[in-house]
Amino acid sequence: MQDQLKAVVDEYLPLRDVVFQTLRQAILKGELEPGERLMEIQLAERLGVSRTPIREAIRKLELEGLVIMIPRKGAEVASITEKNVRDVLEVRKALEELAVTLACQRMNKEQFEQFDVHNHIFEEALKSGDLTEIARQDIDFHEIIYLATGNERLQQMLNNLREQMYRYRLEYIKDEQQRSKLVQEHQEIAEAIQTRNIERAKSAIRLHIDNQEIMVSQKVKKE
Repeated sequence: MQDQLKAVVDEYLPLRDVVFQTLRQAILKGELEPGERLMEIQLAERLGVSRTPIREAIRKLELEGLVIMIPRKGAEVASITEKNVRDVLEVRKALEELAVTLACQRMNKEQFEQFDVHNHIFEEALKSGDLTEIARQDIDFHEIIYLATGNERLQQMLNNLREQMYRYRLEYIKDEQQRSKLVQEHQEIAEAIQTRNIERAKSAIRLHIDNQEIMVSQKVKKE
């Protein structure tokens, strides 16, 4: 377990939720690595809590597929597998296609302009080489689309999926060659939506997600 594991402080959350969010973010960001054992006593000491909220958090993480229980060994961080990548991205692709369809129909002028502003911010993030910031700006790009749909239920589903996507998103942007592709793909998606071309937008978002699936799956195979 790496030294940067820190509790997610939120005075409005119960302790069990703070512990859950702390461990969840550590896994999604790679601070707790695939295959790493989750020792209740060590985690409790590290976060300054009892073993009870640690145990509860591990159970919830198992339900999300981020942790697996190994007989006679205990809990460990789930590995990224080809099937996991495929399962998540298949769902994401369907929801994103719906999102761009609705965005083409409903996005207003002010929201169109957000794409242009974001493209500049995203390019600056790429220059910095900060993976966390690049991932954040990639998320923000898609958030522009989600909000433009005006569909709160769809936004909720996509936001829940976004957390599961974070691991794969980071793996994708670790490759510098993929980062330049992201700029081009974002521009294509934005232009399609700005011209209200639904078929072009759906095609662009499919390519965007397919490229991510191919690259991450190849990396998983090598490992």
